[in-house]
Amino acid sequence: MASIALKSFIGLRQTTLEKPNFTSQSKPSFTPRRFHVLAAKTSPKVAGRNLRVAVIGGGPAGGAAAETLAKGGIETFLIERKMDNCKPCGGAIPLCMVGEFDLPLDIIDRRVTKMKMISPSNVAVDIGQTLKPHEYIGMVRREVLDNYLRNRASENGANVINGLFLKMDSPTPGNATAPYVLHYTEYDGKAGGVGVKKTLEVDAVIGADGANSRVAKSIDAGDYEYAIAFQERIKIPDDKMVYYENLAEMYVGDDVSPDFYGWVFPKCDHVAVGTGTVTHKGDIKKFQLATRNRAKDKILGGKILRVEAHPIPEHPRPRRLAGRVALVGDAAGYVTKCSGEGIYFAAKSGRMCAEAIVEGSENGKRMINEEDLRKYLEKWDKTYWPTYKVLDVLQKVFYRSNPAREAFVEMCADEYVQKMTFDSYLYKRVVPGNPWEDLKLAVNTIGSLVRANALKKEMEKISV
Repeated sequence: MASIALKSFIGLRQTTLEKPNFTSQSKPSFTPRRFHVLAAKTSPKVAGRNLRVAVIGGGPAGGAAAETLAKGGIETFLIERKMDNCKPCGGAIPLCMVGEFDLPLDIIDRRVTKMKMISPSNVAVDIGQTLKPHEYIGMVRREVLDNYLRNRASENGANVINGLFLKMDSPTPGNATAPYVLHYTEYDGKAGGVGVKKTLEVDAVIGADGANSRVAKSIDAGDYEYAIAFQERIKIPDDKMVYYENLAEMYVGDDVSPDFYGWVFPKCDHVAVGTGTVTHKGDIKKFQLATRNRAKDKILGGKILRVEAHPIPEHPRPRRLAGRVALVGDAAGYVTKCSGEGIYFAAKSGRMCAEAIVEGSENGKRMINEEDLRKYLEKWDKTYWPTYKVLDVLQKVFYRSNPAREAFVEMCADEYVQKMTFDSYLYKRVVPGNPWEDLKLAVNTIGSLVRANALKKEMEKISV
């Protein structure tokens, strides 16, 4: 199998000549643009230098933000503590992200074209029949993707610092040009180093430092509900790995999670097996064991390579902006319910925030203010808020009980549901539906829920 992997699977080569094929969209051009905003002309020019911005956190949000800032003429500092961070993350990215962020195919471990949705009673529904030949869901390892985005930011002029952000001294209210003073510990990259305490003065800060964001605490951004994600990377026998060559599995049921799902996602030479929960965090290891048991025949004989756990936000923070400080990615709370997707939205929010800074500062020539950053929030909310609300409703309706989950899996077998779901996911756009098909879907959904409710009542009678 090892030889097959080296020949067949993307992510194991240094370079590739293959280019992504997008029939529905053209490859975006991401060259530095000169923006012109009348509102920014009232802000003072930056004398003798360019605008200075610090990005705290080097994940997809931080990497995308730093690259955009550096390309836009901003003096950029990216601070990240763990350069080899392996966040417990399913690692799925939509097809549009490959094009929008010009990702090389070499960092994509697998192209998933088949998915199995498996109900509490182990009824499996095959998903993916509506995908076109060039369409797929990309599977990445976070340590690979994050490192690539940071390196690209550095190549474009960002100063990447291996350091731990400690705290931030904000300017006094009303002082529109005074700097933010960041306190951090810089490391030389050697294991066991104690680091050196340093400070850095900047004009604005982007907090991309995850669910436990220290930047968020610095601006009193407020708390949010969070889930615990638990994941094991498991090396399974070569003959079993063939099954997961281009297939991912999602398990639903009270045994694997009372409010989320369990997953088996393929990586370059192993599978990632995990689950998550908001309401029963203390039982996360029990849910993980149940997920492994549901998939045991397909991962039997596997060896655990790594165990990972991390908090994942369930909704945006009450405050995402204060002065010249803005939050993006997990720090802002941009993870969808129902699916738990966060990578694309992290990178997209980082880029949007950085673009607002480049535009408002006229490519680093003027000071920015809170109104410049607020344009990022307004654009973000207008574009993606409906997606978050719809997925919130779906989670509340279909994840509330095992009978409801059975109805959800039954609904996923519908070809129209699959087409609408994949088109929306792969390209992050609202897909107009067919009125007649929408009506049939509504009737079928109601029917599934009625059957689920009846089943629930019968189960309750049996349990009494």
